[in-house]
Amino acid sequence: MTDRIVLTLNSGSSSLKFSVYDMGPEKLLLRGKLERIGSNQGHFEAAGAKEADQSVPLPDHRAALDLLWKWLDSSRVGAIAAVGHRIVQGGPLHILPEIVTPPLLDELRAITPLDPPHLPAALLALEAARKDIPQVACFDTAFHRDLPSVAQRLPLPRALTEGTGLRRYGFHGLSYEYITAELAGAAGGKLIIAHLGNGASMAAVRDGKSVDTTMGFTPAGGLVMGSRPGDLDPGVPAYLLREGKVSLENLTGFIFQECGLKGVSGVSSDLRDLLAAREKDARAQEALDLFCYQARKTLGSLVAALDGVETLVFTGGIGENAPWVRAAICEGMHHLSLRLDASRNGQNEKIISSPASRVIVRVMKTNEEIVIARHTARLVFP
Repeated sequence: MTDRIVLTLNSGSSSLKFSVYDMGPEKLLLRGKLERIGSNQGHFEAAGAKEADQSVPLPDHRAALDLLWKWLDSSRVGAIAAVGHRIVQGGPLHILPEIVTPPLLDELRAITPLDPPHLPAALLALEAARKDIPQVACFDTAFHRDLPSVAQRLPLPRALTEGTGLRRYGFHGLSYEYITAELAGAAGGKLIIAHLGNGASMAAVRDGKSVDTTMGFTPAGGLVMGSRPGDLDPGVPAYLLREGKVSLENLTGFIFQECGLKGVSGVSSDLRDLLAAREKDARAQEALDLFCYQARKTLGSLVAALDGVETLVFTGGIGENAPWVRAAICEGMHHLSLRLDASRNGQNEKIISSPASRVIVRVMKTNEEIVIARHTARLVFP
């Protein structure tokens, strides 16, 4: 067995995704997830060198990690030599992957108000991990660290923004880093990546660097998402609070969990459910139309930020698997000479643009886990 085995952890508020890589030959050994954390009816599944599919009580993240470590000890994949964590928000100071230390944990606790839905769960995973194994934090904001200042700035009084960390950060950076690296030399200098999933964003990339992106201060902004509203008139939450429609203590949960596709459709936050229901349920169709309309408008704005586009990439669960959505987003982009091939798009081929299209449109599977594993191996192994 090798001593270069890396465990990657991606912590959500009620879930924990993991993978195990042998970084000697860079080989995936295991992948799985623990879901419904916080309940007595949790679920644990895994595939690879050892399979799992079981319902188990998962009262908290510590219990989930304890179960995972015990299962890994019996998996025969070898001893875990390092753990890499996806940390959604690194704040203004933490922009590159780094070894986890007590001071870093203290600093992440201090910036929890920047991302209350994600950082507490990530901190639980960091604190519950084995102390005798090196840990590496990989920040989803890192890819956007060099955004032009005009794309970083929020239109607020300087007294509130200077030296406070109140700025546009951008997220999904590990996914964008993977796609950009995979396309190195295979795409032109002007690239737009659409990471579409339950959380969705787009990024404009020029010569491998982020120029602008849709998510800003938090992962709730930008595109319409599964249960997040995307960009929202700031007068709306003020009105909801003033009229007692939502309480201040429940506002963050409302924005992250009750809006977007879920709120508009009244059916589901899962786009697959809406596609299945759209012919019989007008609300489902309206939610889908809103999702695609806002994404199409945003695509146009990012083209303006880049002064053109040479390659468009769809990735994420929706981007990789929903031909109808891709077609709806690209509709009306003929002024850019962007045209899809209906047959290629319908079959989820790697290139779905027509031969007549000046813009190459690709469908690519992202892999945030291998990015985390590579950063972890680089920092931990000599």
